[in-house]
Amino acid sequence: MDDEIWRRHASPWSVYTRVPTILLFTLAIWSRFWIGWWAIVPISIVAIWTFLNPRLFAPPTHFDGWAQRVVLGEQIWIERKKRSIPFHHRRAATLLLIATALCCLPLIYGLVWRNPWAAFGGATLLSTFKLWFCDRMAWLQRDMAQRGEANASDV
Repeated sequence: MDDEIWRRHASPWSVYTRVPTILLFTLAIWSRFWIGWWAIVPISIVAIWTFLNPRLFAPPTHFDGWAQRVVLGEQIWIERKKRSIPFHHRRAATLLLIATALCCLPLIYGLVWRNPWAAFGGATLLSTFKLWFCDRMAWLQRDMAQRGEANASDV
């Protein structure tokens, strides 16, 4: 994404409307058991929404809210090879990403073997760890800003 899209993605509307995306995507894939190949319609809708979401909303007027700090922190995280990130943030974010990835296993198992508990349990856990990761990104941004190494111009 270019800088303008990142600024738009920092909108609280963009951040908060993306929260249910994983569960909606799971439900869209699950719908193949009900409607067969027509499931491509809800799957496509969720995929298009995921792509358009960071582009649809106006940039925020300020960057001091939680949602804005999440996006700023994500940008810092993406540039972690170029920037010095405190070890406690690096370790915690990495562990959260590993936990998020592991949640894909029951999700995929449930979607393949028609096990709703595994599918939606995995999706719920994946969403939980993703939100925890987002909170860590907001914390990372705050800490970097206090060190004078991050601000709203990073978006």
